[in-house]
Amino acid sequence: MTTNGLQRWHGFLESRDPAALWNLLHPDVVFESPVVHTPQRGRDITSKYLIGATKVLAGPGFRYVGEWTSDDGAVLEFTCEVEGVTINGVDIISFDAEDRITHFKVMVRPLKAINLLHRLMGAQLATP
Repeated sequence: MTTNGLQRWHGFLESRDPAALWNLLHPDVVFESPVVHTPQRGRDITSKYLIGATKVLAGPGFRYVGEWTSDDGAVLEFTCEVEGVTINGVDIISFDAEDRITHFKVMVRPLKAINLLHRLMGAQLATP
C-alpha cells in the first residue's frame, strides 16, 4: 500500500502538477508544519502548504537521502540548500487504503533553517 502512495508523492515532486497533489490528498488530510503550532486540516490548506514548500525547498539541490516505510506510512529524510543555509528534515507521511495522504508532518533542523523557512513560507502562503 505505501509503495503506490510514495510513487505518487515522488511523481508529484517531479511534475509539480497541483491536480496530481490534489488527487493524492485525502479530503480530511492533516498537515503539521515545523513552524506552525496548530495542525492544519483539510485538502485546501494542505495543498497550499505543500505547493509552497516545493517552491521553497524542492530546487535543484533537493534530494531525499533516506526512506523508511511501514504498512501505512513512510519517513523520508531530505536535504537541500536555500539561501546558503543547509536544511535537513524529514517528511512523515501516512496513507489510507486508497493510497491517499491522510497525515503529513514536516520536521526541520537546524534552528537557522526553521527561521528561514518561516520567513519564506510566510511569503508563499501570503501569495494568492
